[in-house]
Amino acid sequence: MINKDFFAALDELEKTRHINKSEFIASLEAGLASAYKKENAISTAVEVKLYPEQNKIRVFAYKTIVEEVNDEEKEISLEDAKKIKPSYKVGDTISEEITPKNFSRIAAQTARQVIMQRLTDIKKEQVFDEMNEKSGEIVNAIVRKVEPTSVYVEILPTQMEGIMPVSEQIRTEKYNVGDMIKVLVRRITTSNRSPQVIVSRAHPDFVRRLFELDVPEVKSGLVQIKKIVREAGFRTKIAVYAEDPNVDAVGSCIGPRGSRINVIVQELNGERIDVISWCADPLEFIARAISPAKAVQVHVNDDEHSARVIVNDNMLSLAIGREGQNARLAAKLTEWKIDVKPYSSIIDSFDGGEG
Repeated sequence: MINKDFFAALDELEKTRHINKSEFIASLEAGLASAYKKENAISTAVEVKLYPEQNKIRVFAYKTIVEEVNDEEKEISLEDAKKIKPSYKVGDTISEEITPKNFSRIAAQTARQVIMQRLTDIKKEQVFDEMNEKSGEIVNAIVRKVEPTSVYVEILPTQMEGIMPVSEQIRTEKYNVGDMIKVLVRRITTSNRSPQVIVSRAHPDFVRRLFELDVPEVKSGLVQIKKIVREAGFRTKIAVYAEDPNVDAVGSCIGPRGSRINVIVQELNGERIDVISWCADPLEFIARAISPAKAVQVHVNDDEHSARVIVNDNMLSLAIGREGQNARLAAKLTEWKIDVKPYSSIIDSFDGGEG
């Protein structure tokens, strides 16, 4: 017999911690069987059964009936088995109740361990589910550890650990323990014993979510973000569009006197952001994509899916950008190969159509 409070506690756990009682009892029975065998240093097949309605726990040992016994803990001879029940035959399994008088103590210890493990598992499952719902969203986090290959953060308010690999970090940023930062929840992995949350500040979607947070027209859908390309820490180009001709997509993102875009730039520690009005016409879109430079002409070769953008000579370095960055991002944004040339080269021949 075991104290009825033991089983009453199981009922309480089911109500308050949402532990499935039947699943928990099955886990507890397995744990108790293992504890009994360890306590008694035996290898016998043992089964523990809980009977909540009777406030009882019973232990059974099982042996297989054989012609010749090689392992007394697991086998019993046919001759001895027939003394128990004449109808037994080789291959049958017989059971014997072996519940010890002090089993309540073992049960209480084991139950405590199983309960704590189950509660830990449930907490992990709940946090995992919560973080799954936040996948692709921006969350607040505190930097807890900085290593050469990764930055470890505590995600608020779940207190779950997030990992930001080098590839997900902004190269121009320095992270210090205790810093409060915003991060994008990229994905949740379960390859290890506990779920791991991979977070990012370098992914283009981090910028997308910032615009959704700071620009009401983007959040509501009045302004659509068609595409974002980014070299984190240096420059982002974002193409926006509004179906309603009365809505200024670019102006909405920039805000009065740059108030909205400045908040985002500040969060990105000075990263340059070019907000470009998306256009279905590739000639026009390419011309806009080379911003902040102004295109004089755009020539395209449809067969090669390439474009030559002509700019005034004094705009050439601005159009190309540092180490070709501006032209490179414009090409990614438009998905056209772009070659930037100065106006002085306009007399050169160009293979392809002209726009």
